[in-house]
Amino acid sequence: MKTLALFRHAKSDWSDARARDFDRPLNARGQRGAQAMGAYIRDTGRTFDRMIASPAVRAAETVEEASKAWGCTFKVEWDRRIYLASSATLIDLLKEIEGDPASVLMVGHNPGLEDLIFDLVPDDGSSPLRDLVEEKFPTATFAVLELDIDRWSDLAEGGARLVELKRPRDLDPALGPQLVD
Repeated sequence: MKTLALFRHAKSDWSDARARDFDRPLNARGQRGAQAMGAYIRDTGRTFDRMIASPAVRAAETVEEASKAWGCTFKVEWDRRIYLASSATLIDLLKEIEGDPASVLMVGHNPGLEDLIFDLVPDDGSSPLRDLVEEKFPTATFAVLELDIDRWSDLAEGGARLVELKRPRDLDPALGPQLVD
C-alpha cells in the first residue's frame, strides 16, 4: 500500500498586481494557515518518505512555514511540473517516482490537486470526504489518500481512498473564508 498526502499552498498575497503569478508570496493569513497545518500534521504523527513540491514562491513558503511548526526540515524535491499542473500531469509525475517510497507528500496548487483527488477517488457516494472536496479544496488544505498498489508506476484513476481531509478553518475559524455581507 502507498500513501499520498496532498497539501495545497497557503493563502497568497495579491497586493502587487505587477508580480508574476509564480512569484506571489504568502499573505499573513497564509503564513498562519501553513503553520497551523504544519502543527496539525506533526500532531497526527504522520511521516513521509518523500516530499515533492512546486517551486512557486507561495508553495515554497508554505513548506517553510509548515516545517517551522512541524519542528523539522525536509529534503524537498522541487519540481516545476507541479506548478499549475493538471491532474494528468500530476499522475504522470507520481508514476515516475523512483525507489517506490511508501509515502509521498506533494505540495502544489489548484485546480490540479483537487482534480487529482477527483480522478483517484471514485465518485460512487462512498466517500463523504470526497464530497467535501467537491464543495471546495481551500488553500492550506491537507488530504491523505491510500492506494492499494505496490509501485507508484501502478497508480490508476479510481484506485484511491480519501482517508483524511483537514482544512485550515477546521483548526481555527479565523483561517476560514472571509464572509462578505
